[in-house]
Order: sequence, then C-alpha cells, then structure tokens
Amino acid sequence: MRRAAVAVAATGMAVSLAACGSAKESDNGSKDKGSSSSDSKKKGDALKIGLLLPENQTARYEKFDKPLIEKKVKDLTGGKGEVVYVNAKQEASTQSQQMDTMVTNQVDAIILDAVDAKAISSSVSKAKSAGIPVVAFDRLAQGPIDSYVSFDNKVVGETQGKALLKALGSKAKSGEIVMMNGAITDPNAGDYKKGAHSVLDGKVKVGKEYDTKEWKPENANANMEGAISAIGKKKVIGVYSANDGMAGGIITALKAAGIKPIPPVTGQDAELAGVQRILAGEQYMSVYKPYVQEGPIAAEMAVKLAKGEKVDSSLAPTKVDTPTTKGIPSKILPVVSLTKDNIQDTVIKDGIYKLSEICTAAYKADCAKAGLK
Repeated sequence: MRRAAVAVAATGMAVSLAACGSAKESDNGSKDKGSSSSDSKKKGDALKIGLLLPENQTARYEKFDKPLIEKKVKDLTGGKGEVVYVNAKQEASTQSQQMDTMVTNQVDAIILDAVDAKAISSSVSKAKSAGIPVVAFDRLAQGPIDSYVSFDNKVVGETQGKALLKALGSKAKSGEIVMMNGAITDPNAGDYKKGAHSVLDGKVKVGKEYDTKEWKPENANANMEGAISAIGKKKVIGVYSANDGMAGGIITALKAAGIKPIPPVTGQDAELAGVQRILAGEQYMSVYKPYVQEGPIAAEMAVKLAKGEKVDSSLAPTKVDTPTTKGIPSKILPVVSLTKDNIQDTVIKDGIYKLSEICTAAYKADCAKAGLK
C-alpha cells in the first residue's frame, strides 16, 4: 500500500546501530551503522543502485516511487548513476532471489521495500557480507539494515481511526464496523492496525476483522462479502480499510449488497481511484503520504552509502530498532488525512495528480461541487 491538510508529526525512535560493511557484528547483529566501514573504497558517480519494490497492486510504487528514485539518483550522480529495478509482485521467495541476484551482480547499494520483512533477512545479511549497504524503504525489514525512510505507521492507523470516528459521529455505537487490515507479512500493517485500534477500541463495536492476504482488493472484496453476511447489511455502519486498493474491493461489495448510502470507508496511499471515490462520496478518506519526499530521501541515503559516506543526522535524524538490528539511522515523515476538503492543497498542489487526471468526465460534477477548478 496507501493521502487546509493536517500533517501528523513523526515520533522519534531510539538507540545505536550496525556499521555497513564491517567485518564483524555484535551479538544483536549491529554496531555503529551511520556509514560503510572505514576501509571502504570511495566510489565515483557511476553507481548501480538496486531497487526492489514489493508489488504492483498498489499504484504508488511504479507511478511515483520508481521514477522519483531514478530521477534523484541521476541528479546526485551527474547522470552517471543507474537504478536496477525489479518488482516481486507480492512473492517473498521471488524477492529473495532478486536480491541475491543483485548481490551476485555487485550493485553498489540496495533500496529494499520488503514483501516479507522477516523472510528477506538472510538476503540482507548476504548483502552485508558482500559489503553492499541496504536502505529499507517504506517497510522496515529485518537483518543488518543500514538506514531507513518511511512514515510513522502507527500514526497512519491513528489518522484513519480518527477520521472514521469523525465520519460516524453520534452513530458510532449504532451498529458495527468491519476492520480490513493489511497483510501480516508487512510490518507496517501491524502498526496501522495498532494505531487504529488505539483510537477505535471502546468507541465502536468491531463486528468482523480480517488480516487481508497480500493486500489484494479481490481478497478484501471476498472478506467484505463474508462480513456483510455475518453481521447483516443493516448493521454495517463503517469500514476501516488499511489502504485504497482494498477500499475499492470493499466498496464494490457494499454496492453489490445494496447498502445505501455507502457507509464511511477509510483508505491510504491517495491512489487516483481513491481520490475519485472520495470526490464521489463513495470513500470517506485516504492517508496521503508525500512520496515526493520519501523516494528522493531513500535515493540520497543509497548514493551516500554506496560512496562510503555517512548517513548523518541531517538526513536521518532519528533511530529505529528491529528484532535483529538496533539504532538504524532513519527519517520518519509526517502524513496527512485526505478528504474532499483538502484535495487541492495536497495531491494537486504537490503535483501528484493533475486536475485533468482527477476530474475526468465521470467526475466533473463532483469536482465542481468540491470547488476543484
């Protein structure tokens, strides 16, 4: 997955870290990791940066992340750097093979958005043994990661939960909601879920809850059909959806069941279809993540590490831990609750979408009502 805006400030996370390319690791797999090892040879600009993205169901990866990272690598290397790109299409075993191939081919650094944070750990260790630094992008993988950039994932869930409560208002306890969480292999999904529960628990009744396999809209659609059957269509008053792709599948199920009006449905990623559903009143909100910041930061981290330079506190001001590595230098970015009211000030202003892309013939009337011109 997964968008006047209210940015939610990121929280700091702490401790020390493991040095990229060092010959030895401490018991927890880490040392001081702000840079590659001191004996690393400085490299020029003709770098090969591996980019491993997890899936192509979510539009953001190939529409935004890939081109933004490619552009930044080119900018930082005077046009000499190259991004070697692969997409695992939601297969953890495929991604492990892809990463091992990059290690064999001796890329200079890797940007990794893991399908399965735990399963990829051995491949991250292979990269470290080969002296190849790894930047965790958007999802925090296990293994000796060198740096990390993402959004505050617990805050994403909190933002979604708060929006759903706002939409429900006085009807929050008049029926039941359905919770459609993300894939259990994605560490971010667990954080979204925790954040949402921290806001929703005690204030709504959760009739059915699912950890959706592989973030697939069709799986969310099937789950929603089951939830409607179990709860009863008159009792469904809202749906927590962890991202926009699943929201699309959920809304299709709600429509097929004849539920009118469509109850509030959350989302994430500010996908074009999600933005259009928000304008049409079919989806209540999404979480907008400023991709224009995240991808270039990952690229800058990777280029610095590839050249044997430090990822210092100006680029990575906080530190995060995984079960295998402590104190990973990190940049945690704020997020925005996206509704009809701030489409102009977020995705249009930031150049994510042109007005013409959003306001197609089917949505011209909705755009006019929202004041989008």
